[in-house]
Amino acid sequence: MADHPTSALFSSLTVKGTTFKNRIVISPMCTYSAEEGLASDWHMIHLSQFAMGGAAAVFTEAAAVEPRGKITHGDLGIWSADHAKALKPVTAAIAKYGALPAIQLAHAGRKASMQRPWHGNGAMDKNDAARGEMPWDIVAPSPEPLRDGWLMPSELTVGEIIAIEDQFALAAGHALDAGFEVLEIHSAHGYLSHTFLSPTSNQRNDAYGGDRAGRMRFPLETAEKVRAVWPDDKPLFVRISSVDTDGVTEGWQLEDSVVLASELKARGVDVIDCSSSGISGPATAAQGKTSLGYRTAYTSRIGSEADITTMVVGLVIHAEHAEAIVDEGQADLVAIGREALFDPYWARHAAHKLGADPKFADWPEQYGWWLVRREPLVSEYREA
Repeated sequence: MADHPTSALFSSLTVKGTTFKNRIVISPMCTYSAEEGLASDWHMIHLSQFAMGGAAAVFTEAAAVEPRGKITHGDLGIWSADHAKALKPVTAAIAKYGALPAIQLAHAGRKASMQRPWHGNGAMDKNDAARGEMPWDIVAPSPEPLRDGWLMPSELTVGEIIAIEDQFALAAGHALDAGFEVLEIHSAHGYLSHTFLSPTSNQRNDAYGGDRAGRMRFPLETAEKVRAVWPDDKPLFVRISSVDTDGVTEGWQLEDSVVLASELKARGVDVIDCSSSGISGPATAAQGKTSLGYRTAYTSRIGSEADITTMVVGLVIHAEHAEAIVDEGQADLVAIGREALFDPYWARHAAHKLGADPKFADWPEQYGWWLVRREPLVSEYREA
């Protein structure tokens, strides 16, 4: 898709040595359909459709850096060379159809070993056992379960913490071998890194707990180790829960995120992906009523005060709204998630609506040739 000077959303953005052809990114979205963490044809078809749909970058779902870091039995993994090999057709297809292949590295921590959503989205039970899916031991900064009735995590020793940091770095190497151009560390939504950050889940009194500096140590050390492996010319993102909004009284706050973003930038992180919530509830469901693009308040402050590139995610569904977000400097990139499941061609439709591609020139020629001829036949009915 050509850079369009009259549309902020369809202007290009270069981060390190990598150029995003527009500001639209497909957000990581778990599909819980891997086998032993290995990608399949499902992942290639599912993800490459978004590349054909015009997005600048397409993220895989969260990929666990070790087996016990999976959320469910169906989670994607990136802890071995075999996992990298299985992902190579995925990255090749995304790149072939015009987008940057991107991956999110993750460890579920105390939210690991749970049901796939369509089986209940809770702690595993006898029904999961009947399907042959048994729970496994889970870990966290402190022995604090997510909620009553959920598995009790084992408290990580310092040696185990360092080993997980190293697993993130090894996973980054596997991601590079698989052909990814963009990498993100997941530090949000109540998963392992977020539980180190939040005082509601981190009750440690050693170097990895206590005050904010101690609670930030794990994500900062992880970022350092990943950056040492991930090439300097390739972007490194970190997704954070900008603020705990799960009804907790003394959780992670927005001013904490500004400090964290500054520290991550000093360690070579290029983009902060601003989400929220999840520390004691669902990973992606906001508490209470929300407004469209409600997290732009977070990206605006974090981007400005930490002087770092930001990406907003959450309830951005209209092209005009996404255009305004970028044009007004509220965020540099806009992540589209479940709206892309509804419309995989969201980016191309946005370009048409905003006048960035009125004649379908940037569509695959197999489609564009027909659509430009169809337009006169349907335009009067569309306007009506």
